[in-house]
Amino acid sequence: MSRRHTEVTDQVTDDCPLRDVLAVIGDKWSAQVLVRLGDGPRRFSELERSIEGVSRRMLTLSLRNLERNGLITRTVHPDAPPRVEYATTPLVEEIRGPLEALADWAARHRATITEARREYDLAH
Repeated sequence: MSRRHTEVTDQVTDDCPLRDVLAVIGDKWSAQVLVRLGDGPRRFSELERSIEGVSRRMLTLSLRNLERNGLITRTVHPDAPPRVEYATTPLVEEIRGPLEALADWAARHRATITEARREYDLAH
């Protein structure tokens, strides 16, 4: 794979801490990864199966980005074949509650939001 396809962009700046954190955890897949890892370490394939619609490439990029930003760890166990597990770091413990609450809110209000979009689109 070329470097251009595996590179993770530098997302943290000193300008706005909230924007920076949301850029790291607020993308389409990262928050879901962190919520799934809230129950404990998981292997790549377990994460892939538990997150509907994520591609292998996007999951890989999300995991690398979360690891780079100190939110998850990647542990390679010297089994045959090698076993790799991902887990959250203590840094995530402070945001676990709000992340899980946001995930619960999204699940409860998915239909309401979908209907609001449909009504808006019909009116405009």
